[in-house]
Amino acid sequence: MTETVSTKANRTLCRLPNAAYRPREYLTEVKVDRLIDAARKRGRNGTRDAAAILLAYRHGLRAAELCQIRWSQIDLRHGRLHVNRAKGGIESVHPLRGPELRALRPLQGASPYVFVTEAGTPVTTSWFLRMVQRTGLATGLPFPVHPHMLRHSTGYKLANDGADTRSLAHYLGHRNLQSTARYTALAPHRFAKFWQD
Repeated sequence: MTETVSTKANRTLCRLPNAAYRPREYLTEVKVDRLIDAARKRGRNGTRDAAAILLAYRHGLRAAELCQIRWSQIDLRHGRLHVNRAKGGIESVHPLRGPELRALRPLQGASPYVFVTEAGTPVTTSWFLRMVQRTGLATGLPFPVHPHMLRHSTGYKLANDGADTRSLAHYLGHRNLQSTARYTALAPHRFAKFWQD
């Protein structure tokens, strides 16, 4: 009996963990503010771009969720945003604070969508990716920036501020608390009472 040896090479691509491509997955509040300031100063759509980054950060929005926001989801008078979550997430209503309201008002126009191109069509997720990457480069951050970092930044910021895991899960639209646990795992206040001298 003879053994047959396969001559076909395994052509399956193996993707390395995210840590191999970028040193971290979130931005601090100071770095997000720098990103927003840089977006505001870049090009003729700086107001729109800065507002997009601000809303994505403040509400933990995925790129698809941000690009699909319609004016019918926003109540400027009462300061509310109805968040339609992608990927089967839980919908919720978030409060809109002063900075967000001030950023949104100049964007009001004829389109039913909040974020639109100069041609009046809704922006796309690829536009948001390119805009965030270019703005990150303009900011001079020492690592590449991508849109989902803003969502992770929301989770880490709120966890560091002491938000409980269940409230954070609802805010981010997570159905599973394990998805949210990653943010609370890095919250430094968990260890505040260790080694008190």
